[in-house]
Amino acid sequence: MRSSTAARILGGACLPLILAACGGGSSDSPAPPPTPPGTVDRIEPYDPSAGKAAAATEHASVQPVAQSARTVALAPLAAPKSAPAALKSGQPLEIGQARDVAATASASATAALLQWQPTAQGTQVAALRFVSPGAYGMRLGVWVQALPAGAVLRSYGAGGAATQISAAQLQAMAQRNAEGGASDAEAHTWWSPDFAAPETTLEIEIPAGTDPAAVRIAVPRLSHYSIDAAHWENAAATTKAAGDAGACNRDAICTPEYLDQSRAVARMSFTRSNGKSYWCTGTLMNDARNSGTPHFLTANHCISTQSEASSLVTDWFYRASACGTPTTDPAARRLTGGATLLSANANTDVSFLRLNDAPPAGAVYAGSYFGTPAAAGTPLVAVHHPAGDRQKISLGTLSSYQNCPDGGDLCQTSAPADANFIRLSWQQGVVEQGSSGSAAFLTLQGKRYVVGQLFRGSSSCDNPQGTDDYGRFDVSYRSALSKWLNP
Repeated sequence: MRSSTAARILGGACLPLILAACGGGSSDSPAPPPTPPGTVDRIEPYDPSAGKAAAATEHASVQPVAQSARTVALAPLAAPKSAPAALKSGQPLEIGQARDVAATASASATAALLQWQPTAQGTQVAALRFVSPGAYGMRLGVWVQALPAGAVLRSYGAGGAATQISAAQLQAMAQRNAEGGASDAEAHTWWSPDFAAPETTLEIEIPAGTDPAAVRIAVPRLSHYSIDAAHWENAAATTKAAGDAGACNRDAICTPEYLDQSRAVARMSFTRSNGKSYWCTGTLMNDARNSGTPHFLTANHCISTQSEASSLVTDWFYRASACGTPTTDPAARRLTGGATLLSANANTDVSFLRLNDAPPAGAVYAGSYFGTPAAAGTPLVAVHHPAGDRQKISLGTLSSYQNCPDGGDLCQTSAPADANFIRLSWQQGVVEQGSSGSAAFLTLQGKRYVVGQLFRGSSSCDNPQGTDDYGRFDVSYRSALSKWLNP
């Protein structure tokens, strides 16, 4: 595990960890003892669309401007990618490996390749097309050393609309990254989203009258996807990622009573400064005021630094279009704006973020529970993206409480008062790499609440008797997260 054992808050402040009794209970298990008057033990789920007519989500998109682009082509990879590590190691699923790009390693080399063209609006634009043969997708690590006010960067694939980020947004990202402890180069690196193809075009547009010499950017490396991340220019397409999870997993769409939880869960992709990219799973979290602030819960072993959070891409409603179908829900939506890291703590393997983009229409903010500990045998449910696949649901029970000092490997079964993890066993489905960070939900009085997020374990379709450990949400809530969820 690569993260610090101390609670980290953006800006460097740390909060003490308090090991507190956790919450549970189920409509199918004995009710917990009565809550003392005035005590808050949960935050209710929140559906902004409840009672409203369904509205289609419009894709905000821009179009490429440059008429031509020089091509920077890399050689084919010399060796196949090695198999990913098992979930039991507490590692996210690696989907992209770093490739150095010698032709654009410096700002001066990149500037020599740019061919500036005037536009009808009087601006100037230049573009470079990057090709990494055999890639299922790629992300460009764009090192922005200087960019004039009013400039924008765009990236796009072979046949779709472009994503765009402004100079002001890039500066805000760099400031957040620097405050989070990133080096200067890491702080100023923007990772473009992938387009499920072996090529991506980078376009720079600068205002009228601006000297192109004011642009100083480089692309010293890219992340070459060795696993298909889905064709997001055609969300209904069948992809390699759809179907990669073990056959014992059940599509979430096939269990309609959990569709509210399905709408709170997103597949995550992110890239680290070394150019490696990963998949995990995260959950949109409600606060006590129903404010609609896009708080997002995942695992510390997935995202533990601000620069990683800045690279976050989230895929929403990435699930089957109907039970038993091979196609993806056409409502699937992608957010590319990254996130702000609020808290990260290895002790319960928790990472708590605020998305920089508003969630798509139809998303639900999950509730959370931090009251009386649940008893062993209490039913729990996981909604997740194993192997980056379309969303699955797994039905299990709480088998024990675990004390794992500092989130390490030396765990012992313990009483709830001394535990920082809960251990789950499964009756239907399992979890896999790619499921990391996904929430476990407890049912109380007909509603469902988050009680933990996935760290590691041993279950698989070949080993359905394996168990998996989840960081206790109530411990994370009391040590830090209540600052944002119940201020």
